Amino acid sequence: MKDLNAQVSVRILDKEYQIACPSSERTDLLDSAEILNSKMREIRDSGRVVGLDRIAVMAALNMANDLIHAQARDRLLDGDLSGRLKIISERVESVLGESQQLEF
Repeated sequence: MKDLNAQVSVRILDKEYQIACPSSERTDLLDSAEILNSKMREIRDSGRVVGLDRIAVMAALNMANDLIHAQARDRLLDGDLSGRLKIISERVESVLGESQQLEF
């Protein structure tokens, strides 16, 4: 079933934007807009960056950098988890193999 689109109003740095998105993603859009607004306010209030376009680019770069670091952490955790699962699997197979030998 096709998800209906909702017209969502978000406010970023005191400017209102109307955005269409699937109704099921409305909450995520509002949360994302709040994160972006917060990041842009932080950059604007630092006084080091002037102009809405530059503030938006700096916020996007900061958020992209955060994403890259989160993805790297996820890869490390996935690798660690895969290694642990392999060790557990080998131990289970070893115990099962020993139990089969005892049955004979």
